[in-house]
Amino acid sequence: MAKLKTQLTNKSVQSYIKSLSKERQIDCQTLYDIMKAITKDDGAMWGAEIAGFGSYHYKYASGREGDWFLTGFSSRKQAISVYMVAEFDERNELLEKLGKHKIGKSCLYIKSLEDIHIPTLKKLIRLSAKSLKAKHS
Repeated sequence: MAKLKTQLTNKSVQSYIKSLSKERQIDCQTLYDIMKAITKDDGAMWGAEIAGFGSYHYKYASGREGDWFLTGFSSRKQAISVYMVAEFDERNELLEKLGKHKIGKSCLYIKSLEDIHIPTLKKLIRLSAKSLKAKHS
């Protein structure tokens, strides 16, 4: 069975944030503070560029299993990726209120936190993490 490419590392999330441009440092530090408060976890680096918070264990019907983070972020060239994989009842309604963003299968893509409504983002992250914990406990 293939091993998951992105693995938990012992690298510092704060070192990662400090390696970013000044503008991205500010946004990513804010995301760090939000995710740390919601998950009660200091965060850890997954691979070289993903800061993940909290964790859960998954197991698929195929037998494949592993550990992953509840929520996280990564500064990419075009946008900041905010990882929120869970589906929950209020998700689409909250996304409509969020502000300027794009959505992928498991990520929100945000150019700047100035473009979005922070209380709505906090609620999205909190509900996503809660949903994942419930699904995998």
